[in-house]
Amino acid sequence: MFGPFKPAPHIAELPADKVDARYKFLRWQVFAGIFFGYAAYYFVRANFDLAQKGLIEAGLYNKAELGIIGTGAGLAYGLSKFVMAWMSDRSNPKVFLPFGLLLSGLCMTMMGLMPWATSGIAVMFVMIFLNGWFQGMGWPPCGRTMVHWWSKSERGTIVSIWNCAHNVGGMVPGLMVILAGAIFYNTYGVEATAKDIWQQALYYPGIAAMIAAIPIYFMMKDTPQSCGLPPVEKWRNDYPDDYDEKKSETELTTKEILFTYVLKNKLLWYIAIANVFVYLIRYGVLKWSPVYLGEVKHFNIKGTASAYIIYELAAIPGTLLCGWVSDKIFKGKRGLTGFVFMILTTAAVVALWLNPATPEAELAQYAGRAWYENPYQLMDFILMTTIGFLIYGPVMLIGLHALELAPKKAAGTSAGFTGLFGYLGGTVSASAVVGWAAHEFGWDGGFYVMIVGGVLAVLLMFIVMIEEGKHKAKLGDHYGK
Repeated sequence: MFGPFKPAPHIAELPADKVDARYKFLRWQVFAGIFFGYAAYYFVRANFDLAQKGLIEAGLYNKAELGIIGTGAGLAYGLSKFVMAWMSDRSNPKVFLPFGLLLSGLCMTMMGLMPWATSGIAVMFVMIFLNGWFQGMGWPPCGRTMVHWWSKSERGTIVSIWNCAHNVGGMVPGLMVILAGAIFYNTYGVEATAKDIWQQALYYPGIAAMIAAIPIYFMMKDTPQSCGLPPVEKWRNDYPDDYDEKKSETELTTKEILFTYVLKNKLLWYIAIANVFVYLIRYGVLKWSPVYLGEVKHFNIKGTASAYIIYELAAIPGTLLCGWVSDKIFKGKRGLTGFVFMILTTAAVVALWLNPATPEAELAQYAGRAWYENPYQLMDFILMTTIGFLIYGPVMLIGLHALELAPKKAAGTSAGFTGLFGYLGGTVSASAVVGWAAHEFGWDGGFYVMIVGGVLAVLLMFIVMIEEGKHKAKLGDHYGK
C-alpha cells in the first residue's frame, strides 16, 4: 500500500505499568470506531430498498428492472469485499474504513440529488455498482481490527456485539424516510407517498454517512503495536493452540494469504457456499419486503418503513443470543448454532408468506389506521420481527468462523472470501431472481425462491457442522501430540 493507507509502524512498547490502562481505554475507543463506522455504512447500503416502491409508483422502473439494477450492488460488493479484504489486510484501517464510507455516501447523495444519476437502467446500474464497490471497504478493516485487539476466547462475544452495527445502521434509512414524510406533510399538508420522497430516501442517508466519516477517522487505530502495546494474546495470556507470535504478527505475502490460508482451506469453502443461501434469505426479505408489504399486505409508506426498522431492530437481541448460544451452550460449535437458527428462520419465512393479507371487504375498516390496529398487519410485523431476530445470527457466525480459520494477517481476506460468495451469489439472487420470479409469477414465485434457499442453507449448515467436528478433532489430535 502507499501513503496514508500503509499499515502504521510498530513503536516502542510503553512501560509495563501503563500498558493495562492504555489497552483498556484504546480497545473501547477502537470498538466505538468500528461499530459506528460500520453502522454508518448501512445508512447507504440498504436505503435503496426503501426507494424502490417510489420508483415503481413514479413509473420509472418495474420490479424486474429494479431486480436487474439491484444485482449491481451484490455483484460489486461481493467482488469488492474480497479484493478490499486483501488490500485491508495490508492497510491501515484508520484510513481505509472512513475513506470508503465517504465515497459511498457521496455516491448515494449524487443519486438522490442529480436527476441524471437515475435516468436509465444502465446509469442506475453503474451508480449502484459503484456504491457497492465502495461498500466493500467497510467489513474487512473491522475484521482486521477485531482480531488484533481481542483474543480468541473473547472474540465470539465481541463479534456478536459488533455485528449489531448492521442493525443500528440499518434502522437509520427507515427513520429518515419517516422524517422525510413528516417534512413533506408539514410543507404540503398531505401525507407523503413513496412516490413523493424516494429521492430523500437516497440523499438523506448519503449526507449522514459523509458526516459520520469524520469522527470515525479520529476514533480508529491500527494494531496495538502501533500504539506502543504488546499483541493482545500476550497481554491477556490467551493463546490459540496454533499461535506462533513471530508468524502471527508478521505481515504475509499475497501468495500466502490467498493460497496457503484461504483457497486451500476446505472448511472455509463449505461456510462460503452456505453463506450464499443465508444471504439469499437475509436480502430477499430485506430488499423486497417494502414492495411486498405495500402491494400485497396493503401497508402504507409509514407501515413499510416501520416494518423495515423492526426487522433491523429485532436482529440486535437475536445476534447477541446467537453468539451466547454458540459460546456457552454449543461450546464454540458455530456450525451447529447456525443449523438450528436457519431451521427457525426458514419456518418464519414460510409463515410470513402464508399469513393472509387484509381481506378486501375489511380494507375500508382499517383505512387510515395504524398497523398495530390491523390484526393481519400486526401478525406481519411479528413475523418480520421473528425473521430479523433469527437471520443475523448465522450471518454473524459465518463471519466469525471465517476470522477464526485464518491467521490474524489473513483474517480479513478469509472473511472477505465468504462475503464474496454471500454477495455474489446470495445478494444477486435475492435481487434479480426473487425480483424476476415475483414479476413473472407473482409474489408466490418470489417466496418459492427464498424458501428453497432456506432449505439449502439448512442442509449446508448441517454439512458445516459435521466438517467442523472433524476439523476440531484433527486439530486436537495434532496439538495433543
